[in-house]
Amino acid sequence: MATTNDLKNGMTLRLEGNLWTVLEFQHVKPGKGPAFVRTKIKNVLTGKIIDKTFNAGSKVEVASVDKRDMQYLYREGEDFVFMDTETYEQPHIPAAVVGDAAKYMLPEQTAVIAFNEENPLYVELPAAVVLEISETEPGLQGDRSTGGSKPATLETGAQVNVPLFITTGEKIKVDTRSGEYLGRA
Repeated sequence: MATTNDLKNGMTLRLEGNLWTVLEFQHVKPGKGPAFVRTKIKNVLTGKIIDKTFNAGSKVEVASVDKRDMQYLYREGEDFVFMDTETYEQPHIPAAVVGDAAKYMLPEQTAVIAFNEENPLYVELPAAVVLEISETEPGLQGDRSTGGSKPATLETGAQVNVPLFITTGEKIKVDTRSGEYLGRA
């Protein structure tokens, strides 16, 4: 247990049975009335962001979140199998926990997995990954000056929009948070 005076950005709290990460906090001491703490918190599992106000000094439960570097090995049914790079354990992470990160993961890629009491919470990939284009339409010669884009399928099966001059077999950088094309690799 901690008090609201101990809050820090990035701290994980357990409120009403859910885990929340503190994005911002501000101690407010109005001229009249008691002090309070205004926070912006994000639900760890759903990603929902809410504003919550606490009385200054009130107790909050701090949850321990253990982040570990793991290497993605393979997919087995609905689960993804990772290997802890330090202990060589191989936990099975459900597809629901992996979420959209699955669209940008290749075998032997390193990711950070957050655990709370040995339960996986989410998978964090690097901000950008390099992937090969497995299929895209050829760009037409006169289309290059318009700055348009076309759909392309990556080696992981994900779809991204790329500039018209990109061809099948090229390696590109993709933003794992938004799925946008960042440039050639």
